[in-house]
Amino acid sequence: MRKIICFCLLLCVSVFNTYGQIENTTSSIKAPIFNDTLLLHHIKTLSSDAFEGRRTGTPGALKAANYIIKEFTDNAILPLGKSLEQPFTFTHEDTTYNGVNILGYVKGTTYPQKYVVISAHYDHEGIKNGQIYNGADDDASGVSALFSFVEYFKNNPPKHSVILAAFDAEELGMEGSKYYVNNSIIPLKQIVVNLNMDMISRSDKNELFAVGTVFNKTLEQIISNHEYSTTISLLKGHDQGNWNENWTYASDHVSFHRRGIPFLYFGVDDHADYHQPTDDYENIHPEFYIEAVKVIMSVFNKVDNSLQLSNN
Repeated sequence: MRKIICFCLLLCVSVFNTYGQIENTTSSIKAPIFNDTLLLHHIKTLSSDAFEGRRTGTPGALKAANYIIKEFTDNAILPLGKSLEQPFTFTHEDTTYNGVNILGYVKGTTYPQKYVVISAHYDHEGIKNGQIYNGADDDASGVSALFSFVEYFKNNPPKHSVILAAFDAEELGMEGSKYYVNNSIIPLKQIVVNLNMDMISRSDKNELFAVGTVFNKTLEQIISNHEYSTTISLLKGHDQGNWNENWTYASDHVSFHRRGIPFLYFGVDDHADYHQPTDDYENIHPEFYIEAVKVIMSVFNKVDNSLQLSNN
């Protein structure tokens, strides 16, 4: 009997450790929320040479868009509009590009008419001088985290409706998110916050930054008043000061900020592989990355349970 009990305990521990964990914001119960191995599989796949650096308008970018669409569809994520795709056209440096945002939707249980946009950009630098810029951290890491949110929502439906946004053309001037806010499928006044993830998979100092708290007291309290991890530090900052230190305009969250929508941008400090052909899967920090996604989900839970944001 003891052997049977020990075997069962070992089996339970093995299964439990396969998944990320997060503390529910309304109780002390912990539950599996996403598959760590699957998270790493997604970032490794999206940053592989097969996607040719995912530059907007290239076959690699189309392949990435189809990958995201399949992942959303296979997990029964509803389209925000008539389809998951929001195509757009823009001109950058005298070249016309055709881009496409991928927009999924999860209906909220308590505030279905209030929306949290969780975003990441799937484009990168493409191929330059024969070298592929795979963009593992920038930003296959954020897109893969979107898929973990998809897993989470299966068993943990959000109170607010959630838009899962994989934006195109961030590297060409945040054109995808810019197009989205200028052609929003739902009224912008119904968006309570944008949580944007761009470069979240590596840090030599085990530091993840939450940018944007300086602009919103409720978000500042959400970040400041809770300890989200014992292994990595969630820090405020990079939202005041000179351009090198101010990330307010550094990624897709700026499109929401310019329309008066509160935001939190999750990212790490620049590293030697930033915008280099060496930003490969082999150079991410898997343990940090998994923990960072858990932290961001914990922050989402606090945001989702915030009456102050819901009553805006």
